[in-house]
Amino acid sequence: MSAALPPFPHTEEPFGRTELLQLDTTAHEPDACLRADAARNRARLLDAAARLVAEHGAAGVTMEAVAAAANVGKGTVFRRFGDRTGLLTALLDHSEKKFQAAFLGGPPPLGPGAPPVERLRAFGCAMLRRSAEQLDLQLAAEPSADRRFASPPLRVLHGHVALLLRQAVPDADTELVAHTLMGYLNPVLIHHLTRQCGMPLERLEDGWTDLVDRVTAPACSTSAAPARSTPAAPARSTPAAPAPGINS
Repeated sequence: MSAALPPFPHTEEPFGRTELLQLDTTAHEPDACLRADAARNRARLLDAAARLVAEHGAAGVTMEAVAAAANVGKGTVFRRFGDRTGLLTALLDHSEKKFQAAFLGGPPPLGPGAPPVERLRAFGCAMLRRSAEQLDLQLAAEPSADRRFASPPLRVLHGHVALLLRQAVPDADTELVAHTLMGYLNPVLIHHLTRQCGMPLERLEDGWTDLVDRVTAPACSTSAAPARSTPAAPARSTPAAPAPGINS
């Protein structure tokens, strides 16, 4: 990956002022600036794609199928969204913006106002529930390896986790630890654990909480714990020496 992650702020305020990201990265102009016909086409295409997901699942959403359902040319779909991944990520846009609003400015513990470890616990559990609800769509929208970690939405999520880690464990390599924690929340892993292994979502949430607690536990907690007292071994008896002058 050539795109480096931006430096992370040391307080919540820069994130709070950040405008929520659009997942549809193929469209750089805001909706207010779109031509009226382009805006109508985009809304019609997304409505058609949403119907296809509801009727056939994410696997039934192809550029050709969306064009036919919206009664437009296939080229219109490609111009608007770039490719199938761009179309599917646009469908996730509304959910993503709601989630960002919740952890950037919503009530605690997910939003500001709770200790960082509590916020990390709440963040992961909320992501797990969100992924479980729209797993097929998230799997279908998974970007390729060269785009996955450079996508703006994932960078926001990673940056938020790294920020909370920096507050909780400032001596850790928080950028790398954040990647480790985000790996637990990957939709592909969630699919494997819930659908292929049959694990209930509650077990994944408990596992996330346990992982956060272990990662953020003070490094000195073990050494600072009082040593467990060990009963003294009984003294070994030594045979008494024979009295002088007494033959054995």
